[in-house]
Amino acid sequence: MTEVVDIAVLVVEASDSLRGFLVQLLQADPRIRVVQAVEQPQAALNFLQTHRASLVLVAHGLPELDGFDTTRRIMENHPLPVVLCAQAATADDVMVRSLEAGAVACVEKPTKEMPTALLSATTAHLLQTVKLMSEVKVVRRWARAPRGGTVVAKAVNPSDPHVVGIGASTGGPHALQTILAALPSDFPVPILAVQHIAKGFLQGMADWLSQTSGPNVVVGTHDTSPQPGHVYLAPDGFHMGYGPSGRIVLGRESAENGLQPSVAYLFRSLADYCGTKAVGVLLTGMGKDGAYELKRMRDAGATTIVQDSASSVVHGMPGEAIALGAAMHVAPVGKIADLLISLTRP
Repeated sequence: MTEVVDIAVLVVEASDSLRGFLVQLLQADPRIRVVQAVEQPQAALNFLQTHRASLVLVAHGLPELDGFDTTRRIMENHPLPVVLCAQAATADDVMVRSLEAGAVACVEKPTKEMPTALLSATTAHLLQTVKLMSEVKVVRRWARAPRGGTVVAKAVNPSDPHVVGIGASTGGPHALQTILAALPSDFPVPILAVQHIAKGFLQGMADWLSQTSGPNVVVGTHDTSPQPGHVYLAPDGFHMGYGPSGRIVLGRESAENGLQPSVAYLFRSLADYCGTKAVGVLLTGMGKDGAYELKRMRDAGATTIVQDSASSVVHGMPGEAIALGAAMHVAPVGKIADLLISLTRP
């Protein structure tokens, strides 16, 4: 018989009723045990002085400290996986900045007021995230990687790329930030990026990335001509691709791999309409979204890069790509910017 792993969760939620509701939802899963549920961040820090937990679930809008400072203090004193939880309507840059402090994921908070189908889906995503993130052991590695050192695979792309496509899921916001922060503001080609993230968090992530990165980061809009020095994020509920005219295309087609936006849609468009003039980058994430399409890009003559296992929170998507033979280069996240610079240098 397979041993059931006990996941010990510490919950931090200001509202008594919501705290109780979250505990009820979490403990409905036989693998999860809530070891403590507290109102204030300081109580969580006090608990961790003498008790162990597998993961901390931190709600947004705390009365004493915001999610960013709570995450920072946990990571400084008791490093372990932190998952942030917020209602989509209240998601802001504080939530996304918490990722920079060491949080491994942001999820939408289930509430009693949600319609039954939405509550079921939101709860399922919360439970899946908690179980997956509880297995992340080396959270301190997400401190920003220093520049310098030897790039894993140096190369100059003779095809003179016109666009870079990036796909990411679980653990992706910080991986994106690590890469974009190391790029110059005048990076010579536009970047189109798909990041799987709960609805309502995207604009806050775009603002945070723009403030902490070299290139300007914005949410992509239909029929825009992508410009050098800019990063375009796929908007909530839309696939984003590169059109035959070289402009951004947003589509409402069916979800791919259960996702909208999907990395698959972006990479397929780059393979079909850009070919040798594209660079594809597949970062940390669970599942296989974009892996087959990255292989399609490579077959079309594009340069392809995959994040390595050691620097990935979850190596599902990159691992699938490697297994398919889609990766020309496999690199730690801290070296991908250097590789992109070498590929686009005149």
